[in-house]
Amino acid sequence: MFSIEKITELAHYIVAWAVREGDLAVDATAGNGHDTIFLAGKVGLKGHVYSFDVQQEALDHTLIRLEQQQLEKQVTLIREGHEQMQRYIEGPVIAVMYNLGYLPGGNRRITTKHDTTIISLKQALQILAPRGIITMVLYPGHPEGNDEKKHLAAFCKELDPEHYTVLNSQLFNRFNKPPELIVVQRK
Repeated sequence: MFSIEKITELAHYIVAWAVREGDLAVDATAGNGHDTIFLAGKVGLKGHVYSFDVQQEALDHTLIRLEQQQLEKQVTLIREGHEQMQRYIEGPVIAVMYNLGYLPGGNRRITTKHDTTIISLKQALQILAPRGIITMVLYPGHPEGNDEKKHLAAFCKELDPEHYTVLNSQLFNRFNKPPELIVVQRK
């Protein structure tokens, strides 16, 4: 059972519908490795996950968790910003997951930025397979996160409805700008 109160769990639940063994997937923001581990478990040894982060600390945490669960063989960890995605992946990918903001427990001054995230999102849309899913967990509770939310929401609202379906999930009865989830599915 999952909780809709945890936006990250909702993102996993949605992505689980799309990802199958043997698929190609992307964790655009490795962070502490939770999405990478989730995706690696779904794609299995026949699939592959590319996991990006600009901080070596994040990749180190992710690798430790992958090794603990014996999932490291199907993952490539890349110390680059997610806006470099197309340098490493041709596609098609079935899922791309973003957990934006800053590394929990890390330096809060190092955050994702709307401009590089939109570059990355444009690349993700180009390599996304039909029926593929992109999830973006947004954290508008800090200034950089709020700015990123505004720009990403505006960008996603303009996606052609003939080619994409976009969902925005919010916790309406929570205060202090709780996390939100944007989901994009290619038709």
